[in-house]
Amino acid sequence: MFEHRHAPLLPRFVFLRRQLRFAALSAAIVLGALAAGALGYHEIEGLPWLDALLNAAMILTGMGPVDRMQTSAGKLFATAYALASGVLFVTTVAVLFAPLIHRFLHRFHLELDGDVQ
Repeated sequence: MFEHRHAPLLPRFVFLRRQLRFAALSAAIVLGALAAGALGYHEIEGLPWLDALLNAAMILTGMGPVDRMQTSAGKLFATAYALASGVLFVTTVAVLFAPLIHRFLHRFHLELDGDVQ
């Protein structure tokens, strides 16, 4: 019926360069979230910059806050930041592993069709 040829796998160095770009994007997402969290804790709760950074890092990594929030605004910010951090974690993992998973599935597809060299 239809003859369908698939594109070959990218050379390893091209794949590694792509993986590095996606890793840089993942790092930018994490750094942006960390900066937003530190700014929020500093401005809303009045924490010193280092304490605000520590709290943001602890929430972002799923460890939980270090300092107890004293104001209603601080508690609402911490709630929103914790929920957003969970979504950002999943997003960052997806961005980081997307090229690797794509390459694996492409290679698997090529093997099924007998197109692997």
